[in-house]
Amino acid sequence: MIMRTLIFALVVVPILLVLGIVQKIILWVKLPFWHAVPMLAHKVVCTYLGIKVTQIGAPAASKPTLLLSNHISWMDIPAIGSIVPISFVAKAEVGRWPIVSTLAKLQKTIFVDRTRKTDTGRVVTEMSDRMNEGRGVVLFAEGTSDIGSHVLPFRSALVGATQAAMKAGDATEIYIQPMCIAYTKLNGLPISRAERTKIAWVGDMGLTDNMSDILLSGTKSVSIMFGEPMLIDGTMDRKKITQQAHAQVREMLVALNRGLPLPKAHKG
Repeated sequence: MIMRTLIFALVVVPILLVLGIVQKIILWVKLPFWHAVPMLAHKVVCTYLGIKVTQIGAPAASKPTLLLSNHISWMDIPAIGSIVPISFVAKAEVGRWPIVSTLAKLQKTIFVDRTRKTDTGRVVTEMSDRMNEGRGVVLFAEGTSDIGSHVLPFRSALVGATQAAMKAGDATEIYIQPMCIAYTKLNGLPISRAERTKIAWVGDMGLTDNMSDILLSGTKSVSIMFGEPMLIDGTMDRKKITQQAHAQVREMLVALNRGLPLPKAHKG
């Protein structure tokens, strides 16, 4: 653990600081390849944490897309961010966490304050801006995280708010794309339920609460699967849309966890 700490302090942190400076310049100059630096930063973190990512399918390309995903661990962010140029919707507390907050901001993360109902309008506006740039936005639709053996019900509020924004603005349609993240193996072996509780970020757990478990757990195999996008407009039932996405994510998670034949993935 001492060696891990030294590597983090002497290697990972300096690399992230340099990348952070480069990214600030890129964003200030408004260069089009802003996503390249965050992806590299996430790859560095994944290497340090022992995360091996397998991508199945792809996000909808060059379309305003809201990806609805399950959520298991704070490691989901570097795992997803290392393979695709997307932004996240995250709770406001994440914006105050060391290192993770830096990674999140580099990725143009949208922070939402769940204690303020009036915050929804700002969040939807920022989501629309990201999607209009041609980048997908990931929403962890359960509203919390779970141990990864099943999918909690998805919340439909932000889907409805996005539809309302479509009616008020110029956008006539967006895509809702189910996305599933599954931690399938630990050190090359199928992960057990007991091991899931060490990796997962549940309840009111803070960033450092399970850090030592994660650092000592070895190589973690993570699969990220993209389902078929659903074209929606402002008139569709937000609850039905969300339920359909939930059903797809649940089907993908069961197949990934149990090694069953996978449902159809989106090819991009």
